Amino acid sequence: MTARTALIAGATGAAAKRLIEVLLEGADWQVIGLSRHPPAASNPRLSFLRCDLADREGCTRALAACKAVTHLFYTARAEFSEGGVEDVTRNVAMLRNVLDAVEAASPNLAHVHLVEGQKWYDVRLRPPRLPTREDDPRRPPPNFYYDQEDLVRERQDGRAWTWSASRPYFIYDHAPERARNIVSTVGAWAALCAEHGSALDFPGTARCYSALTEFSDASQLARATVWMATTPEARNQAYNVSDGCQFRWQELWPKIAAHFGLRVGEVRPQKLAESMKDKSPAWERIVRRHNLQRIPLQDVVSWDFADFLWGLEYDNTTSMERIRRHGFHGAIDTGEQIVAYLQRYRESRLLP
Repeated sequence: MTARTALIAGATGAAAKRLIEVLLEGADWQVIGLSRHPPAASNPRLSFLRCDLADREGCTRALAACKAVTHLFYTARAEFSEGGVEDVTRNVAMLRNVLDAVEAASPNLAHVHLVEGQKWYDVRLRPPRLPTREDDPRRPPPNFYYDQEDLVRERQDGRAWTWSASRPYFIYDHAPERARNIVSTVGAWAALCAEHGSALDFPGTARCYSALTEFSDASQLARATVWMATTPEARNQAYNVSDGCQFRWQELWPKIAAHFGLRVGEVRPQKLAESMKDKSPAWERIVRRHNLQRIPLQDVVSWDFADFLWGLEYDNTTSMERIRRHGFHGAIDTGEQIVAYLQRYRESRLLP
């Protein structure tokens, strides 16, 4: 029999897919996902509810029958444009709507987890103090992560449930349903370089090519998230969650080139959102030649995301000291994992 029921808000987002998998690996979890466009459930302990988190009354109706929720995992995020300041009011309202509905319906709520991000440290807008640490001073607002965490802290005061928060950097995965993904971004760029008979040039800036950085594997994040939600030492704490492995694109680029059988090219900065506008015919040729699934280029890669990713010109490293000290010791070799995911895309006939 299941003893815990997880409610995942934003159940089709980047952080939720592997979280669902990790939860269902444990026999004591029932999982309910909230989404505006719910997929079919593939496990008898998994169900989905259609819900627009911005609709307060809709949240209340959708969750009224969810009496058994013990753990809320909030992984949702309002729509945004790359690099811009995100909507604080909308993001806070979405979280409040879910919290209000869950508290009203579920008397046994034990834990609330927020998936935040390195944007907590303002890393996308200006160089942070390195390595980033969970107790770093807040930078000038607006920052919706601050307001969301403040809401949870204030709401939890006097309640029986506890909270936690994870702060990943860019999340990457084998995720064919998501174009905003480091893996498919690299893969689509390399495939188009090969189609045009060119070397694998780096399309970002020289400073980005040499900067020290790190990412967050989706499965690593999921395991850490479940650990936070179920470990007494992690109660009422926020944790950075990266792979625990720093790298530079200039070190990873030869491995990516080798995977696609390409020469390593030069650093040639360009705005891919502009230069790739006319590349759909080339992609269609790639699809036919390699017998790939017929997925349009714009559903494989987001060039706006690519421009943002490869335009970050400063080092970014995360301290994992707190989470290690409290008991989570997962680690990933980012370069090896990205190449492994590229191979999975190839085997799935999504990339050549």
